[in-house]
Amino acid sequence: MKRMLFFLMISGVLASCHKDDFGIELAEQDYLIFGEFYGECVGENCVSIFKLTAEELFEDVLHDYTKQNFDFVELSEDKFEQVKDLVDFFPNQLLNEEKTILGCPDCADTGGLFIQYSKDGDVKSWSMDKLKMGAPSYLYDFIDKVNEKIALIND
Repeated sequence: MKRMLFFLMISGVLASCHKDDFGIELAEQDYLIFGEFYGECVGENCVSIFKLTAEELFEDVLHDYTKQNFDFVELSEDKFEQVKDLVDFFPNQLLNEEKTILGCPDCADTGGLFIQYSKDGDVKSWSMDKLKMGAPSYLYDFIDKVNEKIALIND
């Protein structure tokens, strides 16, 4: 009986981590922009921003710290294949987030992450702490995954 109760409890926990809590779809006009930025930095590696669509991956060549101006160039199919699953890790709870700054991005010279999602022309943007300090815990896995994908692209 105890084993059955334990099994039911574990099943309930796993069910609460529902697939619908994560993942976005990118239709033809949709995109996910993600990247990192460092304020106390010199050179073009201070800002690395990428745009992921359903079929392509692009890199911003302007490196604008304000994240207001972009000029995207297409990257290789190989790079796209390495990062296309990032959308599967996007926490849907972020879409309901009232704050646009999460944690303290780049406050301790550790950098920040920039995320922008456009769905059917509705654009939402967030800046978050690259090291998760002060960011909501539901973002931790996504922050790790974004950092991982940026490293893969820049490798």
